[in-house]
Amino acid sequence: MIQWIAAADDPRLDPYRHVADPQWIRGHGLFVAEGRLVVERLLALERFSIQSILVNRAAHAALAGVLSSAPAAVLVCDDPTLESITGYNFHRGCLALVSRPAELPPEALDDAGLLLGIENVGNPDNVGGLFRTAAAFGVDGVLLDARSGDPLYRKAVRTSMGSTLRIRYSRAAEWLPTLDRFRARQFTVAALTPAAAAVDLADFAAGMGRQERLLVLVGAEGAGLDADTLALADVSVRIPIDSSIDSLNVVVAAGIALYRLGSRTSA
Repeated sequence: MIQWIAAADDPRLDPYRHVADPQWIRGHGLFVAEGRLVVERLLALERFSIQSILVNRAAHAALAGVLSSAPAAVLVCDDPTLESITGYNFHRGCLALVSRPAELPPEALDDAGLLLGIENVGNPDNVGGLFRTAAAFGVDGVLLDARSGDPLYRKAVRTSMGSTLRIRYSRAAEWLPTLDRFRARQFTVAALTPAAAAVDLADFAAGMGRQERLLVLVGAEGAGLDADTLALADVSVRIPIDSSIDSLNVVVAAGIALYRLGSRTSA
């Protein structure tokens, strides 16, 4: 239902006054989807409980077709009112407040063929970029450790272009035991590292079977994967780069590795 908002003190806008406060949002069991494309993809998935959608007049006109059948109230107001409510000029004049789903346990990913593991990556741009990359290269699920950022944080969802809404993910409270459990489930755990002693990516990919199940691990920029994680992995894998460059951005490195390792099944 389309509802026109005339004043900034309208009580229907009260939850949106907190969209820049991730603790309030999460504490109320919500997440924020921001941007026209992300909200459009959210609606297309039809598996989230949307509380309401807030748009400016331009976004309402651009998304009239999908918003007319939205399963929640669509609140429309002008730009000055929106900015006074949220405290910032949010992306493309379009926000949705959505109920946060229950997180999956790690065993829910047991049926995957290709997983991405994320260790200690807190930056929401990198978290979102990793999910977007995972979606692009056919990853079946994402496993995060307890230190990594929230895939449903507003900026991560936006950077991922909605991929954090599409890809199954789980957070492991006990990282090393969880990785070991996936090894017991016949996953090969491959740790990406710039270490010179690691196996070249091309050589590792060439030696893998087409049906081999794989968990690819990436770590924080700078620090990389923990020593204990590298020790547990079945193999450490490196992407050969120019010696004058010490390392790649974690999203770039994941993209290269997932493209090469994912494509082995169709080689």
